[in-house]
Amino acid sequence: MPRNYKREYVNYHGKSSQIKRRSSRNKARRTLMKTGVVRKGDGKDVDHRDSNPMNNKRKNLRVTTKSKNRSFARTKKAREKKTGKR
Repeated sequence: MPRNYKREYVNYHGKSSQIKRRSSRNKARRTLMKTGVVRKGDGKDVDHRDSNPMNNKRKNLRVTTKSKNRSFARTKKAREKKTGKR
């Protein structure tokens, strides 16, 4: 069964709370692009240390590889496990 992107947008990505979180993540990347830490197409992600995308303080942001930032242990409810290794 193919993925239904329209339904995903209606049920999740289109919610005002998720739009605000995505906007904040984009803002964090733009902040680090202005300082020259990351560049377009460099294959890096801007990671929020406390996993809160609304907290864009410079101390909370770091640059990681895409594979490291997008693969972390998850709980049964698909939340990030707090292992202390990150």
